[in-house]
Amino acid sequence: MANQLNHHSNLRILKEIAELLNEGTEISPLLSGVLQKLLKVTGVTTGWIFLIDKDGRHTVEAAEHLPPALLKNNCEPLKRGSCWCVDGFKKGTLTKASNIIECRRIETAVKRQQGETNGIAYHATIPLQLGDEMFGLLNVAAPGKKEFSHDELALLESVALQIGSAIKRIRLTKKEQEMALIEERNRLARDLHDSVNQLLFSLSLTARGGIEMTEDMATKDTFRHIQSLSQEAQTEMRALIWQLKPSGLEKGLVQAIKSYGEMLGLKIDTKLSGVISLPTRVEETLWRVSQEALNNCKRHSGQNEVLISITVTHGRVCLTIRDRGCGFIFEGEQILPSLGIESMQDRVESLGGTFKLETAPSKGTTIIVELPY
Repeated sequence: MANQLNHHSNLRILKEIAELLNEGTEISPLLSGVLQKLLKVTGVTTGWIFLIDKDGRHTVEAAEHLPPALLKNNCEPLKRGSCWCVDGFKKGTLTKASNIIECRRIETAVKRQQGETNGIAYHATIPLQLGDEMFGLLNVAAPGKKEFSHDELALLESVALQIGSAIKRIRLTKKEQEMALIEERNRLARDLHDSVNQLLFSLSLTARGGIEMTEDMATKDTFRHIQSLSQEAQTEMRALIWQLKPSGLEKGLVQAIKSYGEMLGLKIDTKLSGVISLPTRVEETLWRVSQEALNNCKRHSGQNEVLISITVTHGRVCLTIRDRGCGFIFEGEQILPSLGIESMQDRVESLGGTFKLETAPSKGTTIIVELPY
């Protein structure tokens, strides 16, 4: 009878978590909600979830009721260094729920006197996976608990399998959305090129013909002004089409930036340090920031030379864009001077990065972006 009651309890727990997972569309809040529910219905008091990428870098995607020793400096003891469970995940030896007899992260935190552990010294670790795909680890613990039973580990494995399935679903959905967005951008780029861009080209030719056909100087000046405006609009249209369907991004970020700058009539000097192999979202953000910065250089700097530096270190990428143009008055505490610059900052900060603008009259303008990856 006890086993039957326990079986029904586990089914109820799995049902509640499955309902929660089916509603989620964003990974981080979803994992936090599942972890909260898991701790509430199972009796364990503490949990954290690592997501681990293909390069072996791990992030703390969710954490609940961590003791002070692991909370120090925004969970630095969990974010830095290695441990048996992360190492086992990377090596492919951690394939099922396991009891961790001694947690290296907790031991290190105690040695460094980083705070109380609230009686937690051991934890269970469960891989988040779906078939052959591995996403990360679920870790749970409770004060004084040295070992999780076979039934407890089996329940945690079932929960981890559900989490892995949800992560896969969300990532596939986002990939489909990205592909749909790319296709829509390509369609808009084609439409603009085939219609508006051709109309502007025709307008420029008509204005040129008007200049040659009339002898009246005022009329010539009017046609010249129309031709100049149409050519300027063509340049803007080419830039817009380039933004919608970047020619050259498939050849790499640096080549795309150089090609875009050259299309605007700018001379781009690039410096690259480190090997670039960036996630799509990070590369897209750097690309959009570079576009906006180059547009501003073209319109406002009064110079056609731009220096671009990209430095890649372990886990971080730094993009610096500098011109030696006229610059402007700007103090660090001021509101950013344009919607374009504000959108650059928003893009960067949405990925947990930092955005910095440095400028002064006659000193040029520098934009510095740092992003984790």
